[in-house]
Amino acid sequence: MTAQAELVMDVARRIVGDFGAHRREEYFAGFDADATFIFPDQPRVLRSRAEYEAEWERWEREHGFHVRSCRSSAARLQMFGTTAIFTHDVDTELEWDGALVSTHERETIVLVERAGRWLCVHEHLSART
Repeated sequence: MTAQAELVMDVARRIVGDFGAHRREEYFAGFDADATFIFPDQPRVLRSRAEYEAEWERWEREHGFHVRSCRSSAARLQMFGTTAIFTHDVDTELEWDGALVSTHERETIVLVERAGRWLCVHEHLSART
């Protein structure tokens, strides 16, 4: 793996780690303001980081949303110049409406290099059976 690929892999792992530790500010700092998000349990595409942040805050307020852990496996990184695609299987435990919920998903994170910094511009989760 090249030094650039290792750097991008570290960025992707940090995003996943921040999510898994419910470090909201650090997690969202890994995303471009214009990033988009597709989640299997959401009826619509979230079209910006601010839109996702507002949804996250609503989940916390209305459902007691809190991420307990997030385990990544089968990670793969593809580099295309200043664009990278990180894919992996992800197993998450979170609190929702007072219950512990486990999800098993596949995730794609698309990152781009902007001004020497790698940022996520798209995140897509789908259920893993």
